[in-house]
Amino acid sequence: MSELISLTIAEAREKLVAGDITSVELTDAYLAAIDAANETFNAYITVTGDKAREMAKASDRRRAKGEVGVLEGIPLGIKDLFATRGVHTQACSHILDNFKPEYESTVTQNLWDDGAVMLGKLNMDEFAMGSSNETSYYGPVKNPWREAGSNSALVPGGSSGGSAASVAAHLCAGATATDTGGSIRQPAAFTGTVGIKPTYGRCSRWGIAAFASSLDQAGPIARDVRDVAIMLQSMASVDEKDTTSVDRPVPEYEACIGKSVKGMKIGVPKEYRIDGMPDDIEAVWQQGIEWYRDAGAEIVDISLPHTKYALPTYYIVAPAEASSNLARYDGVRYGLRKTGNDITDMYEQTRAKGFGDEVRRRILIGTYVLSSGYYDAYYLRAQKVRTLIKRDFENVFADGVDAILTPATPSSAFAIGDEEMASDPVKMYLNDIFTVTVNMAGLPGISVPAGLDSKGLPLGLQLIGKPFAEEELFQASHIIEQAAGKFTPEKWW
Repeated sequence: MSELISLTIAEAREKLVAGDITSVELTDAYLAAIDAANETFNAYITVTGDKAREMAKASDRRRAKGEVGVLEGIPLGIKDLFATRGVHTQACSHILDNFKPEYESTVTQNLWDDGAVMLGKLNMDEFAMGSSNETSYYGPVKNPWREAGSNSALVPGGSSGGSAASVAAHLCAGATATDTGGSIRQPAAFTGTVGIKPTYGRCSRWGIAAFASSLDQAGPIARDVRDVAIMLQSMASVDEKDTTSVDRPVPEYEACIGKSVKGMKIGVPKEYRIDGMPDDIEAVWQQGIEWYRDAGAEIVDISLPHTKYALPTYYIVAPAEASSNLARYDGVRYGLRKTGNDITDMYEQTRAKGFGDEVRRRILIGTYVLSSGYYDAYYLRAQKVRTLIKRDFENVFADGVDAILTPATPSSAFAIGDEEMASDPVKMYLNDIFTVTVNMAGLPGISVPAGLDSKGLPLGLQLIGKPFAEEELFQASHIIEQAAGKFTPEKWW
């Protein structure tokens, strides 16, 4: 059983093609692993065992007839932000109690059309607002990794903490995730997995609960670069229901893996060397630079001068869009409803009880920066700075740089309930310092495991690419993966 769940998507695909295993056998192995370990990790909030077995049986029947999709028979976990027809979809928020949509998100429909199997819905920070998966109404997710010699529970990162933890703990072959300011790349780095945020518009946002509409983008988390390439090929598409999705062909991403990077220009931005950055982060970054030199790439020093403004700009733009998007949750049509003396009181009671502290905090910030008298001073100015951040990247790529190499996070995973993080929201927000620029500019970014720190915890490196240059990112990130190897937590559960 453990042999089946240790297979990557590509390895499982080979065995399915050869007839060595069936989708039903693979699905049953994952369901057994979830049953044994989910109480420990809290990664799944809903397990759809019966549905998974039905989908697996249907997949095996299609395979017998020669009808094989890109992900035929592969069991996946789905972040609770994606609408799944007739299945729990609550963005891990109390305000969406018992909501089961009558429609399917475009991304998940693409996966089902390509033969994938749904194991269940994965835990996450409430409405994707968080960097540790501690804001979920269903409680925190535990990271499968532990510090050497310690039994302390660590966060898996956020908001896609359930996705990253379930992949690392072998509770699914791969998982869907979303990234608004780093919510794919940061948890991937914390759990020794691979995660890519594609270019804005590469995947449809239709049927995904909105946080910040100009920043949100769906992407996969999986065990290696090849697996995320396979998943993204299925997830990506144009969609008439999402006018921000882009109508351009989806490349065969997997074909890029293994190509030489000789002659490729890799940029290293000086602004990412921040004060107080741990030695372990600096060391793994330097190691990454050397790997690219050894592979024949040219390393060039670059400047992204407006990077220092990215985090404060993000925490104006994202809450502003959130305050607008979350106004629809009012207790009238679906989800939680608290009674009040009149309709206004009902709105207030429902939203006060339905939203958690972090979501309320961001709604208040967003409403403030959009309010009369402050709109120009905050929101409008933030949008102008966002344009400058985007221009920095455009200038670098215009100079011939193919990809930009940075750390993925400013630290490795920290403890659940960390007092400093809990008492100071700004310290928690600093977890996104290396990732938010990518969302602000709408660029693709990938996090790849690159080593372990002095505590024995995984660290990731981030590669940032040109718009719709995911192929180059897969090509380049495979170099890191080959040099560093793959990282799996020592099983303690």
